[in-house]
Amino acid sequence: MLMRTSTRSLTEQLADRFGERIRSRLMAPGSRLPSVRQCALQHGVSPATVVAAYDQLLAQGLVEARKNRGFFVREAPSVRRDEPPPPDARGSQPADPADWRLAARRGPAPLNATSLIRGMFHKVSNKPQPGMGVFPPEWLESTFMPAAVRKVTGTRALQDFSLQYGEPMGDTGLRRALANKLAALNVPATADQIITSVGATHALDIVSRTLLRPGDPVMVEEPGWAVEFARLNALGMRLLPVPRRADGPDLEVMARYCELHRPKLYVSVSVFHNPTSYCLTPGSAHRVLQLANQYDFHIVEDDTYSHLAPEHAPRLCALDGLQRTIYVSGFAKILAPNWRIGFLAAPSALVEQLLDTKLLATLTTPALLEKALALCIEQGQLRRHAERIRTRLDVARGRSVKLATHAGCRFVAEPAGLFGWVDTGVDTDTLAQRMLDEGYLLAPGALFHAERSPSTLMRINFATTQDAAFWKKYSEIVKQL
Repeated sequence: MLMRTSTRSLTEQLADRFGERIRSRLMAPGSRLPSVRQCALQHGVSPATVVAAYDQLLAQGLVEARKNRGFFVREAPSVRRDEPPPPDARGSQPADPADWRLAARRGPAPLNATSLIRGMFHKVSNKPQPGMGVFPPEWLESTFMPAAVRKVTGTRALQDFSLQYGEPMGDTGLRRALANKLAALNVPATADQIITSVGATHALDIVSRTLLRPGDPVMVEEPGWAVEFARLNALGMRLLPVPRRADGPDLEVMARYCELHRPKLYVSVSVFHNPTSYCLTPGSAHRVLQLANQYDFHIVEDDTYSHLAPEHAPRLCALDGLQRTIYVSGFAKILAPNWRIGFLAAPSALVEQLLDTKLLATLTTPALLEKALALCIEQGQLRRHAERIRTRLDVARGRSVKLATHAGCRFVAEPAGLFGWVDTGVDTDTLAQRMLDEGYLLAPGALFHAERSPSTLMRINFATTQDAAFWKKYSEIVKQL
């Protein structure tokens, strides 16, 4: 709230508010600032104050004025790439569903892709945050985790392994525990096929840097994880967005991409897909694997939400037996975001190449926390903890669905898992900025597309949308838009 008794003028306060959001990427490059009239009404100031504040932002190089359109966050300069997309067999650009505008996207990572990540560190308020991708800290509190850390960090342990590099592939005990855990999911992996990483995102990066070269085409699911789009773009890959449906990827689009572009990799979240919470069906999984064999590409299956899902949920790695598939997962969602322990399980023929990539980036991973995690898995504490979280989430989801529906949201996907994918009926980029003023960080639908465009959809976290006050404020603002 702007303070009329502050030592700083209203103009300076308003400019500071927008400037801070732009610098912290909570306002994405290319996004439109509220109109002068709208901003004046929203903050209870005169239009002249808004104009003066926008002028300060212009002078700082944070925004640009577009004639008859308004003020926009300044775009970062794009990186030119001289290599044109190859023509198809007829020498012309193919029509949808494999449109070149989708199939040959190149350029720098969209800077707004890290908005939610920055929101984790740039605390918006003490209110529950509907757009966040993690459980509230109080949900993850436990006594077994500190106990496990204490047990593996005695004086002797520090002397034995903390004062030297750990095992390149990761702690042997943890890899054995992970192999047993994967066996319960029908994913056949030995400890020698498992490499630990600094979180699941690092595991995905290891795979990408090992199997891909700049310019390689990669199929990704859309909507999908914004950070994955940005990461692949930053590596210079060509993104081929495959629409994600309730049963799996759009197989017609996928087959068309395979014919035209011969992709090197397909990145998939089969179980509790982010943001829709869809789960892959066996029929769709079999067809995807057929395409992988026919067109000779690998599949990396991100099973980040495995701890929330039933063991019998279809997984590509289980059906394929780790031949063309690579399994990736981690423990940030269910255990402790700051432990940063992830892993990958890969075909034996790829293990040495993947390990080389890991060594070049991090040498080894922290053995202390890996040993503590192994203890939590072996003693069944992680399993029981996950069961408690799932039970609590089921209750929270039911309440959240009722609150969201009452507020006028329409669920585009059947509510499941941690996330809900809802249609608000209004532009969620604009909605997100208005809700930010009220202390709430949202996840607008545009974040989950490879090429940002206006959307009425947004992702909600069922665990952090239990607050009726949030939905009341949401309803008030939606009516104003």
